[in-house]
Amino acid sequence: MVAAAQARPKSARDGAWQVDPGFGVYVHIPFCRHRCHYCDFNTYEGLENERAPYVDAVIAEIRNWPDPRPATSIFFGGGTPTLLDAASLGRIVDAISDRFGIAAGAEITVEANPETVDERVARDLRRAGFGRISLGIQSAVAPVLAGLGRTHSAATALAALHAVSNGGFEDVNADLIYGSPWESDDDWVTSLQAVIAAAPDHVSAYALTIEEGTPLHTLIATGREPDVDPDVQASRHTVACELLDGAGYERYEISNWSKPGRASRHNVLYWSAGDYVGFGAGAHSHVAGHRWWSVRLPRDYIAAASAGRSTMAGEERLDPDHRAGEALMLGLRLADGIEVDGFGRRFGGRALDDRADTLASLESRGLIERESGRLRLSAGGTLLANEALYPLI
Repeated sequence: MVAAAQARPKSARDGAWQVDPGFGVYVHIPFCRHRCHYCDFNTYEGLENERAPYVDAVIAEIRNWPDPRPATSIFFGGGTPTLLDAASLGRIVDAISDRFGIAAGAEITVEANPETVDERVARDLRRAGFGRISLGIQSAVAPVLAGLGRTHSAATALAALHAVSNGGFEDVNADLIYGSPWESDDDWVTSLQAVIAAAPDHVSAYALTIEEGTPLHTLIATGREPDVDPDVQASRHTVACELLDGAGYERYEISNWSKPGRASRHNVLYWSAGDYVGFGAGAHSHVAGHRWWSVRLPRDYIAAASAGRSTMAGEERLDPDHRAGEALMLGLRLADGIEVDGFGRRFGGRALDDRADTLASLESRGLIERESGRLRLSAGGTLLANEALYPLI
């Protein structure tokens, strides 16, 4: 009698929580042509004269990093990294390779706005070392794009999805935002169907959040625009699940879907509470419960990094219990949740025992469930994730 073959353990590319998440490197490029109405990231319009010195400063900080280890994923975010030419971005990738080393099979991602890429740029980015690209599509409907403050058209966004694939990218993500005050039910279906037709490997669909200090927050606070409706956003998430699941995408995290084996390794590292270091203005890092962040202004960052000084603006050290609580909250965002035994090995046997009453309450309310040695959000809990997860910290 032949024994049944054991199932292959799920990997990060399957979207599964990892006992050993690897090690990530994040590079922040803060430059934008236009700051979107909803954006609260550390981004700046213009600053053309600071771009070349900024690249040199990032490379200098990478070369001076005292504790390198091979990167299993690298992510260039922003801002709009593709406002820099591919050669400049490639210099940073090379510096990471020289100082840290890049593990076999590592995922190297660059974010891009649609108006900054075409087939030629895509080919240049591939030659610079990038294997994955994430495009900020956000919507395929003109009034929604205008309300969000996006400067590209729907046609430009969808053309960019085809261009990067034709330019050699076999790992493509499309970012969408749903639930804005200007979006109808039909608009959301139109955006989903347009992206599905372009067939990217991965789709991120995020509910619009209103962050203090943004132009959109001011418009809503002064009554010039209506606020977002949580019930509408929940309905839009359900529609996304239906259409994306029907098109062969698997939801592996609350807001992320991928074709089989195309989940983002770097994002799974975050949700598995892995270690990563960030380079660039305002970049955040986390290593073994030590979290820190860099100075925000590009000119301050350039001055410090170029002179070999610390760029740190602040830090905090998590005690073991707080670290375990954050790791649990992050891990339960994944559709398959956490592996209970593996979580205990990483964070100590008491990490879950000390939260037994809270977990039992969430389970009795139908927000979380246990199955086959895993703990995860239920379907209903996914729509109430904040309510379910924050008590666990």
